[in-house]
Amino acid sequence: MAAYEALASLKHIIDNLQLHPHPPISLNKTQLHILTPKLTFLLEFLECYNPHLPYATEADPFERRIADAAHAAEDLIESHIVDRITNDDNFSSDVLDRALEKVIEEMALIEKEAIEIGAQNMLDKKSTPSNSSRPSSIAQKSSMVGVDDVKLQLMDKLTADCCDLQIIPVVGMAGTGKTTLSRNIYGERFIKGHFYTRAWATISQEYSILEIFIVVLRQLKGEVRESLSEDKLGEMMYQHLFGRKYLIIMDDMWSIEAWDRVRRYFPDNKNGSRIVVTTRLSNLAVELAGSNSLEMRLLDEADSWDLLSKTVFGEESCPLGLEEIGKRIGKSCKGLPLSIVVTGGCLAKSKHTREFWDYVAENLNSVVNLEDNERCLRILHMSYKQLPVYLKPCFLYMGVFPEDKAIHVSKLVKLWVAEGFLKPVAGKSLEGIAKECLNDLISRNLILIHELGSTGNIKYCKVHDLLRDFCLREAQKERFYGVVRQHTPQETMNAQRRLVISSSTTEEKVSDALQSMDTLQSMSLVRSLLWDFREAPPPLSFRLLRILAAHGFLSTRAYRLEEYMLQLVNSRYLDIRAQREQAQKFPSSITLLWNLQTLIVDSVSGLTAPAEIWHMPQIRHIRLRGLHLPDPPSDQGDIVLGNLLTLVTIKDFKCSEEVVKRIPNIKKLRVSYYRRKSSYLSNLVCLHKLESFGCFSFPKSGADYMVTLNFPNSLKKLSLQIGFWHCWDNILERIGTLPLLEKLKLYYGSFGNSSWETSEGHFRSLKFLELHECNELEFWTAESFHFPCLEHLVLHRCRCWRKSP
Repeated sequence: MAAYEALASLKHIIDNLQLHPHPPISLNKTQLHILTPKLTFLLEFLECYNPHLPYATEADPFERRIADAAHAAEDLIESHIVDRITNDDNFSSDVLDRALEKVIEEMALIEKEAIEIGAQNMLDKKSTPSNSSRPSSIAQKSSMVGVDDVKLQLMDKLTADCCDLQIIPVVGMAGTGKTTLSRNIYGERFIKGHFYTRAWATISQEYSILEIFIVVLRQLKGEVRESLSEDKLGEMMYQHLFGRKYLIIMDDMWSIEAWDRVRRYFPDNKNGSRIVVTTRLSNLAVELAGSNSLEMRLLDEADSWDLLSKTVFGEESCPLGLEEIGKRIGKSCKGLPLSIVVTGGCLAKSKHTREFWDYVAENLNSVVNLEDNERCLRILHMSYKQLPVYLKPCFLYMGVFPEDKAIHVSKLVKLWVAEGFLKPVAGKSLEGIAKECLNDLISRNLILIHELGSTGNIKYCKVHDLLRDFCLREAQKERFYGVVRQHTPQETMNAQRRLVISSSTTEEKVSDALQSMDTLQSMSLVRSLLWDFREAPPPLSFRLLRILAAHGFLSTRAYRLEEYMLQLVNSRYLDIRAQREQAQKFPSSITLLWNLQTLIVDSVSGLTAPAEIWHMPQIRHIRLRGLHLPDPPSDQGDIVLGNLLTLVTIKDFKCSEEVVKRIPNIKKLRVSYYRRKSSYLSNLVCLHKLESFGCFSFPKSGADYMVTLNFPNSLKKLSLQIGFWHCWDNILERIGTLPLLEKLKLYYGSFGNSSWETSEGHFRSLKFLELHECNELEFWTAESFHFPCLEHLVLHRCRCWRKSP
């Protein structure tokens, strides 16, 4: 895996240099003519190469040799890029050429050895992926097999007549389905109606009480001030729950201390409120509720086969020739649902041949007598080995996120793209390829869907704790990334190209990790720094850094843009918090970030971009709060930001003809207006690939632009906010005809005669509709066949509605 990732990353750099209109350096064309075919050959070789190494060994020596050669070339090229941009005296094209010549010689020897190995004949036909596109939801539904009795018991306890607040522990070893059961119950329509309010909090081993309160309060009341103290937030939670019948799920609790710190903030309203706690620890369950706990047991042989069969075939029947082997496979998983669904995901994505199923059964038989966790990890390793090599970096990358973390798919996709290990496919965007990889891993049950968006898209995903543990082990073996914890030996970090500074909650751990950063300063090869502390990292001098994701949960130390961002000239992905007193204007030297793809800056509203931002052809995503975007320079020719997909949020955005032709492929646009300018959005209809648009105008600005506003037919999501005194009537006629519109949010505004009558054929694709404080709307008339696809209707503070006579 490490070899494939290294080669893909190197090829990505070379391609970017060749396609960039103003590359910082030019590579020797003769060397490129020799090197590029070798990279292509070795990438194809690795897609077939299968060394069949046993579990827990070191990385394959031949793959390590390939990775080292690719990394050497990458280091040479990027070091010279940085030297050239920063005017360092070390830059010399002759030195680069001579150094690359040695790498090319090594690549030639590797290529020769690969040919001798006979890579093209080493493809293991047993593990060739099928073209199965079975929906991933099948695995989620079938994973409830064999727990009907526990589910009924939990339902009974939740809805029993007892009025006292009850704590209900659900206990079982990792992978038995505690969270799946709780999530299933939590989403039951009957349970939703039985409780006035519900919330879900994941605790984990390294918990933060502050974060728990914030997560719960967001679900209970929406917005919450994160700067408040732990006690203040706890009191707010208590006040919101007081008098209400509530259900709280506290998932994955590891210590009684965590419960002791939050219990006093859950009022006993004597109305049947309940708290469900999932845990792996039987003694903790006893401390919480005595004998009132529920135990998740392992599946018997019949249920194991039932779950495996449904995971592989859905509602179809298993071929008779595979049933006997399948039952042996199910039995070898020892009744652990996680092992069964992961093995099933592997079988589902492979050809259904007796030869391959025999191979799986033999491998599982060899681990049957190991300890529970170790056995599960071995089973995961077998499934990992069957992954196509281009999926392996994507899967192992999931270990960089904190335990039990809900991972925003949008962020994950951007990071995968910036890392450079995705396999390009002609005619597809890198973001599209990333989403296909995610869906593939979900269908193999290696990644879980955590939350769907309002239109059915995957918004958040997760990985099971055991799968994350496997990712961390395998990543360490492959030197894919290193996780810095307390007392991490420096020698284990020296060769790392990606660093993960793990989340922590105690001041002692934070201090210890921060002190270790002094030794990390010498690690000049680091390309990615993923920082999850509540405090922002100290000044770092990783000159080759490509990815800095340092936007912690409650980051209080902020960056000066000039000091941090502009030193990282090799950057592709920057997610930081800007220092408020310095957050005024980007310097014009931002163009030194020649390869920047994603720029996310959290700061006080009002940053101003320089005109030079229009000279950044690699930029794909810009997300800032209230960014002032200048007009494109008129004397620089037709500069097109063809890669730009996201632009959020632009203050007083001028959608002129000049701007439209510079951002032809924009998909997501958010704008805000403080001035009366009806012409600002007159050309929005010309953005033919725009899928998501949000426009927010503030009281003094009015909404004059609504008169001339027309939308492109490509639009799928639309959010509009106008003043209370402006009318929706005319613009709704235009919105209703949009053929692909799935989500619509309308804030404030009025209706001409206090009524809204929809027309046939309008809103034919709409799935989600939210009206927010449309207080003058009294009557809404719609036929039964209007809104044929509507699934969610949200009416927020619409108090004037009356029933039609």
